[in-house]
Amino acid sequence: MLDIYAFATPNSIKVPIALEELGLAYTIHGVNVRKGEQKVPSFIKLNPNAKVPVLVDSERHGAPLVLTESAAILIYLAEKTGKLLPAAGEERARVFEQLFFHASGLGPAFGQSGFFQRQASEPQPLAIQRFSTEAKRTLGVLDGFLAERRFIAGDDYTIADIAHFGWLWRREFAGVTFDETPHVARWYEDVAARPAVERAIARVNALIPQD
Repeated sequence: MLDIYAFATPNSIKVPIALEELGLAYTIHGVNVRKGEQKVPSFIKLNPNAKVPVLVDSERHGAPLVLTESAAILIYLAEKTGKLLPAAGEERARVFEQLFFHASGLGPAFGQSGFFQRQASEPQPLAIQRFSTEAKRTLGVLDGFLAERRFIAGDDYTIADIAHFGWLWRREFAGVTFDETPHVARWYEDVAARPAVERAIARVNALIPQD
């Protein structure tokens, strides 16, 4: 049994996409971060860092594996199935290069840009300028990669594409568009049209309360 604790967030969406692409059965449990459910004691026992997503793998021998951090979960699922991650060599290194670029560059820039534009208690123009500029810069870096490659890390679709897709799916939060990044726009349309991605988006969107 694979259980996912998630919400309709940029990092959460990555895990259902990977599971759908890999054809793995899973149960998704909604954790409404808008209501602070990621901070209740029962969830903190799963992830002391109080963030989604969390994967619980009860299919393995021994105690269930509880795994946090979306990139770590993507790697685990890819290695569990032998899919979406090259086994060795430069191709594998390129995937990890993009995972680290996302975790250290694009993801934090998008998150901070959105926070200071939409959620900060008081306007902070310097922070808004700093992080909105960085979000657009990192998107430009990604566009440069995609000018030379069909997918993020090369010719094949991998967990690197899934990792980047999450924040680009929620780019409006960061105040980012694809107006100046045509290669990202082309790539995004291709990935968003994949049946597995469509199914995953439908499942996480269903976690949002309709009230």
